[in-house]
Amino acid sequence: MNKIKELIQKCKNEYMKLNPTVREIIETVIFVVVMVIIIRFFVFEIRWIPSASMRPTLIEGDRIVVERFSRFYKTPERGDVMVFYPPFEKLPNTPWRVFSRLTGFFCKDVAYIKRVIGMPGDKFEIKTDKEGKSIVYINDEPLNERYIRSEYYGKPCTEDMICGPVTIPEHQYLMMGDNRGNSFDGRWWGFLPEERFIGRAVVLFWPLNRIKKL
Repeated sequence: MNKIKELIQKCKNEYMKLNPTVREIIETVIFVVVMVIIIRFFVFEIRWIPSASMRPTLIEGDRIVVERFSRFYKTPERGDVMVFYPPFEKLPNTPWRVFSRLTGFFCKDVAYIKRVIGMPGDKFEIKTDKEGKSIVYINDEPLNERYIRSEYYGKPCTEDMICGPVTIPEHQYLMMGDNRGNSFDGRWWGFLPEERFIGRAVVLFWPLNRIKKL
């Protein structure tokens, strides 16, 4: 313990020997980084949409606000548009990767944006009728999905897809894109553990002619 105290004191002494301007720059950088981490982790962050998987709700190039504070006191609800790390992506916990996730600087961890369709404990199933209309059923009742492009626009269920009937495990969710014909989602990679959520998309703020609450 004494050696640690001595080392800390030595570092302080060396720091105080630096030019005042240099010390000010270092302190400013540290302050900015800490504030970025606090805001991104506890309040909100800005994201942009890279793909067409959430059309027509979100299109490529849209900028959105993702709030993060509600995750500390509530779980996602059906219909929420959520940003998350998909379950098949590894999240290395090296100091640099953790720092990059917290700040967003040079972050290489892939995040998805999809809509919550199935909740923990739900019975989930996709049924396709003779006309080719695909309908999501939750607990044996058809789900009203006014946000999708069309009930006729989607990929028919195949053996490599999760179309149910299946009960969603506790603390896990079934996520799907609004653009059912062009979305790599829970139908292929399964259920999403709740600890993978980053935050809830709340506002589309850019471009200006598309501003809306999500």
